Amino acid sequence: MSSKSSSLKQLALQKFKKNFWGVFSLGFIGFVGVVSVFAYVFAPDNSQYANQMHLAIHSKKPGYMVTMLTIPSKITVEQNGFDKIFFGKKNTDTEIPVSEYQINKNTLDYTEYASDGLEGVKKTIALSQFTNSDASAFISEKTFLFGTDKYGRDLLSRVLVGARISFFIGFVAVFISLVIGIFMGSIAGYFGGKVDAIIMWIINVTWSIPTLLLVIAITLALGKGFWQVFIAVGLTMWVEVARVVRGQIISTKEMQYVTAARALGFNDFRIITKHILPNIMAPVIVISAANFAAAILIESGLSFLGIGAQPPMASWGAMIKDHYNYIILGKPYLALIPGLCIMSLVMAFMLIGNALRDALDVKG
Repeated sequence: MSSKSSSLKQLALQKFKKNFWGVFSLGFIGFVGVVSVFAYVFAPDNSQYANQMHLAIHSKKPGYMVTMLTIPSKITVEQNGFDKIFFGKKNTDTEIPVSEYQINKNTLDYTEYASDGLEGVKKTIALSQFTNSDASAFISEKTFLFGTDKYGRDLLSRVLVGARISFFIGFVAVFISLVIGIFMGSIAGYFGGKVDAIIMWIINVTWSIPTLLLVIAITLALGKGFWQVFIAVGLTMWVEVARVVRGQIISTKEMQYVTAARALGFNDFRIITKHILPNIMAPVIVISAANFAAAILIESGLSFLGIGAQPPMASWGAMIKDHYNYIILGKPYLALIPGLCIMSLVMAFMLIGNALRDALDVKG
């Protein structure tokens, strides 16, 4: 039995490897996962939430370059390396875009950047404010590869940091929906009768409530926040999983191998978990991939309504909400870039879901 199970796994793995788009999607999802976890390592702006604002250079095109003056702060913030890598640097320094600067004997004279051909304010700062009075080390050319948003923040950094919410909300929501959905669907489909009637009544009532409205109600009950959104989305997606699992178990529980398991005296829990569920996971995997897409879209809707991820936290949905009106103002990339990120990640999960379904299909 063990060797047969091992051979089936090897066969499924071989079938999956032959699916180019499945393997490519798995690699892309792994890449996004690494970026999500280590976003602040890759982001040019590694401040918390990539929230370093420069209003003077707002809404600049991709590839924009500017001279940046960094004035060090006298406030000392203690922060360990682990915190910097995973939660961003608590930056207390002041960054000022400048158009001109001149280092004198005791002072640094600079002109603040001003757009639209205007002349910026000229200011003077003492060199003593810089470490070892070396001001040149605090002046650098900064390039914004994806341009800047309407607050002058680095769009590339916001996209990288925002991947964390859009990526993990799918995993957490799908995990919650699988735990509840498989449990409820298994009980309803296997035992039937009054148990099935009660659970189906709960499923139908939950199904009849608009998803976004139910998420809003749960979010308002739990409060606004990062984890509250994750839980709220997960609690609204389990009904689809439960219906699929219930239907699959109803059609499977009379199979010969299930009857044989009962004859051998195995308890109901073992029959469901060891004999039935492993044979009905293909449609569950496909619907989980669809639920991942739905979770991202629901989070985007919540962010649009102001009850999703709260500012200054970055999320792809919130970035689209902040800049959707720029599509008709000649700067569509501000909304299109995070939109393409959402589309790519959703498509990757749909493709890998289909690839896994084909690989795990015992009839194939």
